[in-house]
Amino acid sequence: MFCEVVILQSTPACSWLVASSSLQFSTLGLQSASLDAPAANLWIVFGDPLCLSLSHSLLLPLHLSVSLQCLHRAQACELRDEVGLSLPAPGVGVLGPALPPVRLHGLHDGRARLRRCGSPNAPPRTCPGAPRRPHEPAVDHPLAPLCPFRCQCHLRVVQCSDLGLKNIPEEISADTTLLDLQNNKITEIRENDLKALKALQTLILVNNKITTIHAKALIPLGKLQRLYLSKNQLKEVPANMPKSLQELRIHENEISKMKKASFAGMANMIVMELGSNPLTASGIEAGAFSDLKRVSYIRISDTDISAIPKGLPSSLSELHLDGNKITKVQKESLKGLKHLAKLGLSSNQISSVENGTLAMVPHLREIHLDNNALTSVPPGLPEHKYIQVIYLHNNKIAAVGTEDFCPPGYNTKKAMYSGISLFSNPVPYWEVQPITFRCVFDRSAIQLGNYRKK
Repeated sequence: MFCEVVILQSTPACSWLVASSSLQFSTLGLQSASLDAPAANLWIVFGDPLCLSLSHSLLLPLHLSVSLQCLHRAQACELRDEVGLSLPAPGVGVLGPALPPVRLHGLHDGRARLRRCGSPNAPPRTCPGAPRRPHEPAVDHPLAPLCPFRCQCHLRVVQCSDLGLKNIPEEISADTTLLDLQNNKITEIRENDLKALKALQTLILVNNKITTIHAKALIPLGKLQRLYLSKNQLKEVPANMPKSLQELRIHENEISKMKKASFAGMANMIVMELGSNPLTASGIEAGAFSDLKRVSYIRISDTDISAIPKGLPSSLSELHLDGNKITKVQKESLKGLKHLAKLGLSSNQISSVENGTLAMVPHLREIHLDNNALTSVPPGLPEHKYIQVIYLHNNKIAAVGTEDFCPPGYNTKKAMYSGISLFSNPVPYWEVQPITFRCVFDRSAIQLGNYRKK
């Protein structure tokens, strides 16, 4: 038999508030232990029946709540069926006069409730999960919170990270909205692992060993908005993801194909992180992104794709394709991206940008083309109204003309440049004419630098 003493997070809404440099717990003279306070999210499990007696000096009106959960009957305790918390006399501060023994029950929101023993509103004396005497009826405790062993639960957040778990734990409260299981050893998500979590909004499974997610495992999660599956061993995008999903991060897996049905019906998706997977251009089926009507951010970096994927959603405002094997940028590849504001193409093998490409993205404001194989400044910059930042460093650009960046005349560009990087190119920076950057807001925004031949 044992009872569990849990120190929860500080909260100003506690019914009784306890704080000190240490708390002394006595078990009828059998053993004692001290716990430094106010340290949040700690517990001590005693091997003997436990009764608490808090000394006069420890009861202060500070913000630390204490929650007791009786796992087995503490028959030697003052109340026999419950853990008793005896308040000293006289009272201190807000505590008032001495009170009879009270029982403390945790709530789902992480706070604590104290009730006087024997009062009409006091809950039954049977501890949740405790064995009953033959004459005692079964009693349900709706106020007792469900929290998996060794996990930390507060409000509707359940944190079970870094515990070496191999499966999703049981006894997770049905009203949980965030479940954090990152940095464990979970290998699969079974059909019924998440069945009861219909209120879940955020599921974090980062850095596990997941190879399989059952085709029906995610169906019950009708309110799920954020799904984080990065750093696992998945070979395909999970099937039947909830239509409510807004953010999917599935980078650093082993996904080599993206089927047309992968994102079917995902009209609420806003953010997608798909990078660091062995994807190829042929592995992305035509129409794979066709149902993503609201997505604004896609990152497919550090893969094996050799061309900009076709059929990208027109709603995109940010597209990151850094660290791939793209060799050229064709205007058709960016057609229809009229809302695109930021384009990342760094660290590819791009040797050319087709004339007219930038006209396909009329609202582009920032483009990253550094660490490629460009031999000239991309065409179309002078005519583009809104580009303000362009990174071209670490390329093979040998010359820069006076009209490569700015339109003819002065004050003719609608949006002035706030950043141009050209360093680590073979162009002699002393030969670049000052008039070249006449449409730059501040000359300090220009980075020419010195070129060192490798």
